[in-house]
Amino acid sequence: MATGRSASHPYYAALRESANPGLVLFSSGSTGKHKAAVHDLRALLKKFSVPRHCYRTLVFLQLDHIGGVNTLFYTLSNAGAVVVSEGRTPRQVCEAIATHRVELLPTSPTILNLLLLSEEYQRHDLSSLKLITYGTEPMPEITLRKVHAVFPDVKLLQTYGLSELGILRSQSRESGSLWMRVGGEGFETKIVDGRLFIRASSAMLGYLNAPNPFDAEGFFDTGDLAEVDGEWLRILGRKSEIINVGGNKVFPLEVENALLALPNVEDVAVHGEPNPITGQVVVATIRLTEPEEAIAFKTRMKLFCADKLAGYKVPAKVRFVDTLHSERFKKVRQNGAAVAAGPA
Repeated sequence: MATGRSASHPYYAALRESANPGLVLFSSGSTGKHKAAVHDLRALLKKFSVPRHCYRTLVFLQLDHIGGVNTLFYTLSNAGAVVVSEGRTPRQVCEAIATHRVELLPTSPTILNLLLLSEEYQRHDLSSLKLITYGTEPMPEITLRKVHAVFPDVKLLQTYGLSELGILRSQSRESGSLWMRVGGEGFETKIVDGRLFIRASSAMLGYLNAPNPFDAEGFFDTGDLAEVDGEWLRILGRKSEIINVGGNKVFPLEVENALLALPNVEDVAVHGEPNPITGQVVVATIRLTEPEEAIAFKTRMKLFCADKLAGYKVPAKVRFVDTLHSERFKKVRQNGAAVAAGPA
């Protein structure tokens, strides 16, 4: 149907001139306004020309997300079967896995945590699962350990990608490890001052609504801080999310991982807030399993964290909420914004 509107942009013109199909993906807006990334779809699809494993795959990540697009094309290009669940709750996901004998579940740490809390994995036959991949946000170590314990015979693989670059090939050091190796055909990585930079043949042409983010050599600053151990790296979080308490750096993921081990905590998101004395303070937004008085919880939390976190890392403020994830099942930290794209 004709809409009476037309789209014009230099990137669109370049695609039309080359007669190549295009794809526009919108970022989650976690670091500001939503950005529209314009891709040459031919370049994005090139990686799928190499045959890989064939799986019956549940497409959980939606198709407005690079992870969902990657899952769909990977499955189809390798003659796999695409399974779509009736909904995205743990029960519906488990029902789809059991009914259609799903082998590959690409998902996020948030939905895996919800799956553990729901205990739906105990009510359905999930023995067909061979591989669970997780990305879109950082994975708390305690959540990964629990998933590994529940699914000891399933391979767990951390993925990494961005709307601007596509999904890199990855390899986890082991199923229960957050250390991974990323790259593969068409991707180059480097660490500069602790930050991960990537150059990709499948990189977007650019943004529709923001300046060109690539440096002179074509590398993209992911904004993710990474720890390196030889050829392996571990994502620590985004530089923009580091909390500065009196000159001391606090990584939200470290605090979240500690608090997730605290009884009666279902989920937690940590961010910093301005403070006139220390610059910032640590704030924890928490979803409880059962209602609890704020004063009692905070006292219990401080005692629990005494031998697990330095004093300046212990949350000075605590808030309780009913939900901590967005429609994309990414953890929500600050001002209603989903956690910035760590692994995707």
